[in-house]
Amino acid sequence: MHTPSWTVGDTTVHRVDETPLPPATGPWLLPGATPDLVTREKWLRPDFADDDGVLRLGSHTFALTTGGLRVLVDTGIGDGKTRANPAWHDLRTGYLERLTAAGFHPDTVDLVILTHLHTDHVGWNTRCTDDGWVPTFPRARYVVSRAERDFWAAYPMDEPRRQMFRDSVHPVEDAGLLDLVDVPPEGADLAPGLRLLPTPGHTPGHVAVRVGGPGADALVTGDCVHHPVQLAHPALGSCVDIDPALAESTRRSLLASLAGTGTLVLGTHFPPPTAGRVVGHQDAYRLTPVPGRFVR
Repeated sequence: MHTPSWTVGDTTVHRVDETPLPPATGPWLLPGATPDLVTREKWLRPDFADDDGVLRLGSHTFALTTGGLRVLVDTGIGDGKTRANPAWHDLRTGYLERLTAAGFHPDTVDLVILTHLHTDHVGWNTRCTDDGWVPTFPRARYVVSRAERDFWAAYPMDEPRRQMFRDSVHPVEDAGLLDLVDVPPEGADLAPGLRLLPTPGHTPGHVAVRVGGPGADALVTGDCVHHPVQLAHPALGSCVDIDPALAESTRRSLLASLAGTGTLVLGTHFPPPTAGRVVGHQDAYRLTPVPGRFVR
């Protein structure tokens, strides 16, 4: 199995693929990204969009070692789970095999960072056994922002979301593995070279993850940016943003802070090559792709 990776200072970040998302995902997720708007951004092709303006999106996670910790950022959709979205329902992806092949057997993971508690970011928190859903990473500390967990605790959930919490969040809590972290405006350090940055809007407690330090750093976006088209059009929001105005403000501030800095941006749903650097383009930004290095 081939896993792309990027070197950031002393840290190697691996992209562990779960599944490509179907073409219908783009129009649903980013309804403002019409084919006409997408095709005008020629730099999106061929990597990030098709010639007919259909966005490409994927589901993957990032695995890395830093500060002596073996870290996983987000856990994807998960296998064998009952989901309302047909593209996420009862999957069989081989994800754990790819994670293990990248050198991160589930029993060796120390820290799982959840950028937020949406279905396609928490799925591999758990796996199915004869005893039901159990934590996939039994030695890990699962971390989410306190603001995120508190929000969903008070939220009037529909049945599909309650199901997701039952199979992917509650078993981790019941095992005593979920840690809630306060994330102030300046961010919160989890370990040397590993920092949570508050990026609210998509959800109230959403965080991005900064890896590395001055001179060599990367940022895992989570869902504060779903697709590179939002660099060119930061006003484009997701249909599932809890606070669309705040999500746009967060995205604009984040992109402005990244532009021209050389920070490697790793998009949680960006299709291959997945990573790049933010540069100014016309009156907004674009992503200059940085392909990963493939090792066996």
